Amino acid sequence: MSKKRGLSLEEKRGKILEIFYESQDFYLLKELEKLGPKKGVITQSVKDVVQSLVDDDLVLKDKIGTSLRNVYRKLESDLQSSKKRHTELVEQCNALKKGREESDEREEALEELKAVELKHIELKLNSNLLLVILTIIRKSADNIFTLQQWCSNNFPQAKEELEQMYKDVGIPEDFDYLELSPVPLSSVGDQTVEGCP
Repeated sequence: MSKKRGLSLEEKRGKILEIFYESQDFYLLKELEKLGPKKGVITQSVKDVVQSLVDDDLVLKDKIGTSLRNVYRKLESDLQSSKKRHTELVEQCNALKKGREESDEREEALEELKAVELKHIELKLNSNLLLVILTIIRKSADNIFTLQQWCSNNFPQAKEELEQMYKDVGIPEDFDYLELSPVPLSSVGDQTVEGCP
């Protein structure tokens, strides 16, 4: 019977790396010393094999106490930063609330503001409506002037009859374009447009 040959250092390294690759987990050295023999690496050589993997940057090694301390410090720092930011936001919120406390005076001011905004919308709609009406009136006046000119050109002998017909249908002798003068905003203030509250 021949004696079974042991694994070379490279084979041992490969077997220990398999443990990490298969589980994608971290281990204590004692745990690796128990898992090593299952892969064919004797317990006494596991520490040296792991150290060679660490030296070649294939495995990271850190003491748990140090890692936990670093994690704790990072979390503590993050917590302090979060507390500071929370305090800043609370102070900012409180500063923004000043002057906005609920009161009868504030409620009245908000209601007045709402009424003014509604009045503004109403006046804007009325203004747009008046512009549309004015455009229609001017177009109608253009049409009337065009018709009068055509009648005068084609029936010059019937001038008196045409003027009478214009009067009968309600077109006055001084008929002209409707011109609106601008109304200053200060005069609009408390006035209401006819037909509007």
